[in-house]
Amino acid sequence: MTADSPVVRRAPWVSRLRIRGVTEAYSSNYVLLLAITLLLVVIGLVMVLSSSAIDSYSESDNFFSTFFKQGFFAIAGIPLMLMVSRMPVSLIRRWAGVFFLAALALQALVFTPLGYGSGGNRNWIRVGSLSVQPSEVLKVALLLWLAVVLARRPAQLNQLKAIAFPGLIGVALAVGLVLLGHDLGTAMVMLLAVFGSLYFARVPLRYFVIAGAAAVGGVIVLAVTSPNRMNRIAQFLSPDCTDYLGSCWQSVHGTWALANGGVFGVGLGNSVAKWSWLPAAENDFIFAIIGEELGLVGAVVVFALFLGLAVVFCRIILSAPDSFSRVFVGGVMVWIVGQAFVNMGVVVGVLPVLGVPLPLISSGGSALISALVAIGLVLAISRENPTPLVVGTPKEGV
Repeated sequence: MTADSPVVRRAPWVSRLRIRGVTEAYSSNYVLLLAITLLLVVIGLVMVLSSSAIDSYSESDNFFSTFFKQGFFAIAGIPLMLMVSRMPVSLIRRWAGVFFLAALALQALVFTPLGYGSGGNRNWIRVGSLSVQPSEVLKVALLLWLAVVLARRPAQLNQLKAIAFPGLIGVALAVGLVLLGHDLGTAMVMLLAVFGSLYFARVPLRYFVIAGAAAVGGVIVLAVTSPNRMNRIAQFLSPDCTDYLGSCWQSVHGTWALANGGVFGVGLGNSVAKWSWLPAAENDFIFAIIGEELGLVGAVVVFALFLGLAVVFCRIILSAPDSFSRVFVGGVMVWIVGQAFVNMGVVVGVLPVLGVPLPLISSGGSALISALVAIGLVLAISRENPTPLVVGTPKEGV
């Protein structure tokens, strides 16, 4: 720089942002969570393309129509996740209540002329050519709002009154709206995530017995009062399928797809089940197509990735600086990882058919974007409390 060169003065906040950005690049939890998430999304796009090509062509003369839709949501969701991850946690907490109220209002639109049903569930709204499943947005909003509520009075959570008002009232309202649309599978996943939030809020276990008994009783009542659900449960409990052309069709062909894949699979794109034999091959039963085309090896890899997600979530929980962060990350972990294991359990036949997708992999824009936003919020928490990628205790004098 010469004597005549102008002096460039940088605002102090610019330097802080630069230093902060460099240090955040070495956050192990941030990097691991982001990497596993992106890998699962990529696997999902590949498998959606493979599993949906035949049905897409029969419906629209275009092998790629479903894949293009899923790709659009991935292209929109990943930048949204990264944008959310840059938000201050204090700002996220401040707007959690507004987000929850907006999500409740969106779910209520299901019961207006904008709403429509599919497979016996009225859980979608349509605006023009765009379809949205509000319950997926409601999952994120509920867990975020509940974490804020539970973090306000952590010392009083040993009192039922402090938990019920307003926490469980809001949970009952959110889950009740979903149940009014007859979507029991989504409601059960929401309750599972709520139980996870309560657990990581360190609510006394005696209250879990009460809440668990109430939840089980409610599920039994809803199952008994629905002939369709009772039929699926009866067929699941039966040692031999007696309704092959009805309630057993999907589960049986899912099992056959897994068996056909063997250890190494029949090869990507070579599935037989996707030729109109397996309903919802790109949605609820995409794990069966993964097992058929990529074999046991591919299925184990997907299982291991979700297990890796759980490990990273636990690392973030253990390093959480406050109750809000711990409760929210715990709820998201139980939601995404728990739903993934439920989906896989349905496909392999250890659970009855519940109609829940495989997070980050199954086709469905609302589910994908909602999961990415939730992970973006967890990334924001991890970013503000980084764990170095290289951990070590410096020696004295260094």
